[in-house]
Amino acid sequence: MTRSDVPSSVRVEDDGKLLAEADVCPDAEPGVVRSALHVEAGHLPPGTRTRLVDAVLEHPAVEGAEKLVASMPISDSEMLGRLRERTDELGTRAAGATKIVEARIEKP
Repeated sequence: MTRSDVPSSVRVEDDGKLLAEADVCPDAEPGVVRSALHVEAGHLPPGTRTRLVDAVLEHPAVEGAEKLVASMPISDSEMLGRLRERTDELGTRAAGATKIVEARIEKP
Protein backbone atom coordinates (compact mmCIF):
# COMPACT_ATOMS: atom_id res chain seq x y z
CA MET A 1 0.00 0.00 0.00
CA THR A 2 1.13 3.53 -0.61
CA ARG A 3 0.36 6.82 1.04
CA SER A 4 -1.59 7.81 -2.07
CA ASP A 5 -4.22 5.20 -1.23
CA VAL A 6 -7.47 6.91 -0.36
CA PRO A 7 -8.42 6.65 3.31
CA SER A 8 -11.68 4.92 3.98
CA SER A 9 -13.89 4.59 7.00
CA VAL A 10 -15.73 1.89 8.87
CA ARG A 11 -18.97 2.60 10.69
CA VAL A 12 -20.95 0.94 13.45
CA GLU A 13 -24.66 1.71 13.19
CA ASP A 14 -27.81 0.66 15.00
CA ASP A 15 -31.16 1.10 13.24
CA GLY A 16 -29.53 3.59 10.86
CA LYS A 17 -28.04 5.68 13.67
CA LEU A 18 -24.27 6.19 13.64
CA LEU A 19 -22.72 4.94 16.89
CA ALA A 20 -19.01 4.83 16.06
CA GLU A 21 -16.69 5.46 13.14
CA ALA A 22 -13.02 5.04 12.27
CA ASP A 23 -10.85 6.26 9.43
CA VAL A 24 -8.38 3.68 8.11
CA CYS A 25 -5.42 4.74 5.98
CA PRO A 26 -2.11 3.15 4.97
CA ASP A 27 0.93 5.06 6.24
CA ALA A 28 3.91 6.18 4.19
CA GLU A 29 5.91 3.53 6.04
CA PRO A 30 5.36 0.12 4.39
CA GLY A 31 3.41 -2.35 6.51
CA VAL A 32 1.87 0.34 8.73
CA VAL A 33 -1.80 1.34 8.83
CA ARG A 34 -3.21 4.29 10.78
CA SER A 35 -6.69 4.55 12.20
CA ALA A 36 -8.59 7.24 14.11
CA LEU A 37 -11.41 5.74 16.17
CA HIS A 38 -14.37 7.83 17.33
CA VAL A 39 -17.55 7.02 19.23
CA GLU A 40 -20.61 9.23 19.45
CA ALA A 41 -21.42 10.94 22.74
CA GLY A 42 -24.04 9.55 25.08
CA HIS A 43 -25.19 6.07 25.97
CA LEU A 44 -24.13 3.40 23.49
CA PRO A 45 -25.26 -0.22 23.29
CA PRO A 46 -22.86 -2.66 24.97
CA GLY A 47 -20.12 -3.87 22.64
CA THR A 48 -20.19 -0.85 20.30
CA ARG A 49 -16.52 -0.04 20.91
CA THR A 50 -15.52 -3.69 20.53
CA ARG A 51 -17.41 -3.88 17.22
CA LEU A 52 -15.55 -0.80 15.99
CA VAL A 53 -12.14 -2.28 16.80
CA ASP A 54 -13.13 -5.56 15.11
CA ALA A 55 -14.27 -3.66 12.00
CA VAL A 56 -10.95 -1.79 11.83
CA LEU A 57 -8.92 -4.99 12.20
CA GLU A 58 -11.01 -6.68 9.49
CA HIS A 59 -10.61 -3.76 7.05
CA PRO A 60 -8.81 -4.75 3.80
CA ALA A 61 -6.07 -2.14 4.37
CA VAL A 62 -5.17 -3.82 7.67
CA GLU A 63 -5.12 -7.31 6.17
CA GLY A 64 -1.56 -7.09 4.81
CA ALA A 65 -0.17 -4.74 7.45
CA GLU A 66 2.26 -5.62 10.21
CA LYS A 67 1.55 -2.67 12.50
CA LEU A 68 -1.50 -0.60 13.45
CA VAL A 69 -1.19 2.93 14.85
CA ALA A 70 -4.57 3.94 16.25
CA SER A 71 -5.82 7.04 18.02
CA MET A 72 -8.78 6.97 20.39
CA PRO A 73 -10.15 8.88 23.38
CA ILE A 74 -7.70 8.59 26.28
CA SER A 75 -10.35 7.30 28.69
CA ASP A 76 -11.67 4.52 26.44
CA SER A 77 -10.70 1.23 28.06
CA GLU A 78 -13.06 -1.00 26.04
CA MET A 79 -11.35 -0.25 22.70
CA LEU A 80 -7.91 -0.63 24.28
CA GLY A 81 -8.91 -3.94 25.84
CA ARG A 82 -10.17 -5.29 22.52
CA LEU A 83 -6.95 -4.25 20.78
CA ARG A 84 -4.99 -6.08 23.49
CA GLU A 85 -7.05 -9.22 22.81
CA ARG A 86 -6.58 -9.08 19.04
CA THR A 87 -3.00 -7.80 18.58
CA ASP A 88 0.54 -8.40 19.85
CA GLU A 89 3.14 -6.13 21.45
CA LEU A 90 0.77 -3.28 22.19
CA GLY A 91 2.11 0.05 23.46
CA THR A 92 0.29 3.26 24.37
CA ARG A 93 1.10 6.91 24.94
CA ALA A 94 -0.96 9.98 25.72
CA ALA A 95 -1.32 12.94 23.38
CA GLY A 96 -3.60 15.43 25.13
CA ALA A 97 -7.11 13.95 25.33
CA THR A 98 -6.10 11.23 22.87
CA LYS A 99 -4.44 7.87 23.37
CA ILE A 100 -2.07 6.66 20.64
CA VAL A 101 -1.84 2.88 20.43
CA GLU A 102 0.80 1.02 18.44
CA ALA A 103 0.27 -2.69 18.00
CA ARG A 104 1.76 -5.50 15.99
CA ILE A 105 -1.02 -7.22 14.04
CA GLU A 106 -1.47 -10.94 14.61
CA LYS A 107 -1.32 -13.08 11.51
CA PRO A 108 -3.70 -16.07 11.27
